[in-house]
Amino acid sequence: MNTATGTATAFRAHRVAVLALDGLLPFELGIPHRIFGRPRDAAGRHLYEVVTCSVRPPGPVRTDADFSIDVAHGPEALATADTVIVPASYELGPVHEKGVLTGELAAALALIRPGTRLASICTGVYVLAAAGLLDGRPATTHWAEADRFQRLFPRIKVDADVLFIDDGDVLTSAGVAAGIDLCLHMVRRDHGTAIANEVARRTVVPPHRDGGQAQYIHRPVPDPQLATTTTARAWALSRLHEPVQLRDMAARAAMSVRTFTRRFREEVGVSPGQWLTQQRVERARHLLESTDLSVDRVARDAGFGTAQSMRQHLQAALGVTPTAYRSAFRTAPGAGAESCPQPVDTPGAGG
Repeated sequence: MNTATGTATAFRAHRVAVLALDGLLPFELGIPHRIFGRPRDAAGRHLYEVVTCSVRPPGPVRTDADFSIDVAHGPEALATADTVIVPASYELGPVHEKGVLTGELAAALALIRPGTRLASICTGVYVLAAAGLLDGRPATTHWAEADRFQRLFPRIKVDADVLFIDDGDVLTSAGVAAGIDLCLHMVRRDHGTAIANEVARRTVVPPHRDGGQAQYIHRPVPDPQLATTTTARAWALSRLHEPVQLRDMAARAAMSVRTFTRRFREEVGVSPGQWLTQQRVERARHLLESTDLSVDRVARDAGFGTAQSMRQHLQAALGVTPTAYRSAFRTAPGAGAESCPQPVDTPGAGG
């Protein structure tokens, strides 16, 4: 789906079906509705239509709270979806225990059309795995479930360190708030950073969180007197267009390079080098979308130095060249410029 192709086809909102299973977590059920319910095009039309459905005829679905959800759609809604999202549930039964689908769940999933984009939030990944949709593919889930999930589904390449994984037509996320990261990523993939960032602003969440789940795994509380890498990250963010050396970041934090590197990974979840590349990719995306700067100038301003270097990094991160990305997501002059903030360093934000 692309709003910038210039084609004259009739407008149709991308239909997102959220599968509500008994034992669902209301917070996670609400994430797709909040994120996909906000984006609009220049004409004010909703870019997504979000519907909630059950594996049974319309009616109540139990939650893990002291209330149920009255779902207006049955499994037939899955047959009309462009994207299907499976939030977490605490009552997956044989899906969670043995890795096999129930009859009604298998029948419901069989209604999904080939080519439909599939996504899961937290333990919703068990449903996709039990359906055989993740065999031989990378996937993630809540870090506390990762080992068990890997044992139950040995053919899946489980990565417990990331917030979400985009494997093209199948996407999986870590626990709870990582569902927000995943849904924002899908909006960003569909319509670019300007629209995704505006959704993030209105939802009062960071448009992009650095690092992975490693920063949320329980560890002993650090000594509050110990220095952090926050100042060094802020310093680096203001100089993305310049060469930023690891030793200079460590000096800003008054640490040795070895101590700084260890502390940085503990706080952010990735190495300083990986973090810098992430920030520069986000900066390049913003400039490609919101300015007419040449690709060479964007590469310099984003800190990649050369267009070739930026092309390699964007290919690795996004699967497209800078020119193709700009062609797909370039906003009209002046449009959305205020919706594209500079990269925000927000380790640990959002839960």
